Amino acid sequence: MPSRRAALAAFFAFGFMWGSWAAIVPAVQHATGAAKGELGLALLCVGLGSLPAMLVVGPRLDRVPVLLPASLAVLAAAAVLPAFAGSVAVLAATLLVWGAVSGVVDVGINAEVAAIESATGDRSMQLAHALFSSGLLAGALLAGAARQAGAGRLPILAVAALALAAAAVANRRPVPRAPARDEGPTNVLGLHRAAVGVAAICTFAFVVEGALENWSALFLTRDLDAGPGVSALGPASYAVAMAGGRFSAQWLTRRFSDRMLLTAGGICAAVGTVTAAAAPAIPVALVGFFLGGAGVSVAAPIAFGAAGRIGGARGISTVTTVGYLGFLAGPPIVGATGQAFGLRISFVLLAGLAATIAVAAGRIRLE
Repeated sequence: MPSRRAALAAFFAFGFMWGSWAAIVPAVQHATGAAKGELGLALLCVGLGSLPAMLVVGPRLDRVPVLLPASLAVLAAAAVLPAFAGSVAVLAATLLVWGAVSGVVDVGINAEVAAIESATGDRSMQLAHALFSSGLLAGALLAGAARQAGAGRLPILAVAALALAAAAVANRRPVPRAPARDEGPTNVLGLHRAAVGVAAICTFAFVVEGALENWSALFLTRDLDAGPGVSALGPASYAVAMAGGRFSAQWLTRRFSDRMLLTAGGICAAVGTVTAAAAPAIPVALVGFFLGGAGVSVAAPIAFGAAGRIGGARGISTVTTVGYLGFLAGPPIVGATGQAFGLRISFVLLAGLAATIAVAAGRIRLE
């Protein structure tokens, strides 16, 4: 019977890296001299690197499972690169590398959990994504405390690199892959057609997730005059809600349908992002980030679980690839809107996407 501990550890380490990154975004902006719009374009490079990597590697992961530990090791080595960025151009180049390698890791860890679910018959996807959110929280809080104490970018990212390296060692023997039960029809890009609908939901969710993760600290800093330690509470409050929502979903899915959870989650996320947009003070903004995180938390695990049931590993690859269009489009949309109208208006746009999730939940295939 395969153990899920190594795969779950990889989810935590992956989240820890992104949480650390979210907390140091204001420091990175200062070091590179990037305007909001320029920072948004630099963040766009994460998606530009991820999408081609997932398209090429995703469908092949079942045949070459060693790509999971290898990609974790490479990401550990690349994790410190943004610490050396002194310009927007260099930052963009490092985030392009981050995106490419993290795209392979993201598909790999989800495929690993899917393989474990297939081998054991037990659901673990919600727990895995909850641990990602827990890692995000831990990374954001520790990085924020380190920044408050005067630590620079390099030591903060070095800790994240060590966590990824440990996960690479733990996953050195991935679970053997069983043939997919239903490969189903694909398009010219190798995407599973029946999983595209649920992948679109994941896209909207990832736009909201990425915006709250990457822009909440900057919003608190620029719009509400928060210090480094307090600004880190933005991604931290969002991550607490994400983790709590996903841990709860492990229980809630036994009592409520995926459609009901998606609908309720979309409504909650819309209320939260509107609250953040209108926040007159830091505590209100934190409540908004919490509600936004709690609402959107259920969407991605439901999407990955549904994709696995619809089309096996190729379905998961489809959701990851199409879903990451959210990370591709989100940063420049939020950055450009924030540059032109302010981040408050950007958060109103996020509320519209969250509401779209709630409406679409009753119209897509989930089995």
